[in-house]
Amino acid sequence: MMSRHVVARKARAVLRLFLILAVLVVSLFPIYWFATISLKSQKEAFKTPPDWIFVPTFEHYQGLFTGQVDFPLYFANSILIAFASTALALVIGVSAAYSLSRAHFRGRNGILVSVLASRMVPPMLFVIPYYLFFAKYGLIDTRIGLIVVFLQFNLTLAIWSMRAFFDDIPLDLEEAAYIDGASDLQAFVRVVLPLATPGMAATAVLCLILSWNNFVYALLLTQSKAMTAPVAVVIFASHEAAEWGIVAAGAIVLTVPVIFFVFLVRRYLVVGLLGGAIKE
Repeated sequence: MMSRHVVARKARAVLRLFLILAVLVVSLFPIYWFATISLKSQKEAFKTPPDWIFVPTFEHYQGLFTGQVDFPLYFANSILIAFASTALALVIGVSAAYSLSRAHFRGRNGILVSVLASRMVPPMLFVIPYYLFFAKYGLIDTRIGLIVVFLQFNLTLAIWSMRAFFDDIPLDLEEAAYIDGASDLQAFVRVVLPLATPGMAATAVLCLILSWNNFVYALLLTQSKAMTAPVAVVIFASHEAAEWGIVAAGAIVLTVPVIFFVFLVRRYLVVGLLGGAIKE
């Protein structure tokens, strides 16, 4: 007969498995529901009770890319703006984070607190200042304008998260590189950055998601040329007869680039999210 210890261990394993499955169902069911709506006709989509087995149709995806709303342009805008703001946030944020991690000077903590405080302010408070500034300098409805806005919010995340990763990298590695004749830049590029790759991957994913899903600024600071895909999807839902099938198709399409990017950096993402490549 099994001991109580073995029975308790197996019971905990079953309970853990049940909890994991419950979390997966709660997390994935909305995606599944949107996917089924995007593959059903308008009549079948809201049939009660719903048909779990049906013949899929791709008319909503076709309407998404061939309808009156220029969704391909807005989808391309989202890709360009999100990836550009993420790349710039990494370039500037990694450099700033490394400086704040290694350099010791008066006011360093004040700079860090100021950077964090800028992110703690509700984003809606910046809408009017941004709009007035962009209107004055002709940045309304421009991709550059949205890149600047998204960059401002992503920089805080990049600086604070990457500083934590740099703090975890021992100074001895850089000092060994200096002994071998490396300059500050060479030690940073050849020693520090490879070790900080997991942190950069995790930071890039978070910045990309924040930029990709940003709706308020994309709605208020664009009109047509620089409109992003999330705003375009809402247009389909704002019609008198809401095209929910196309809205669902748009929601599914919007998840593809982020999933693809996470798949590319999956090797480093788990380590990065756990807190860094090296622990002292």
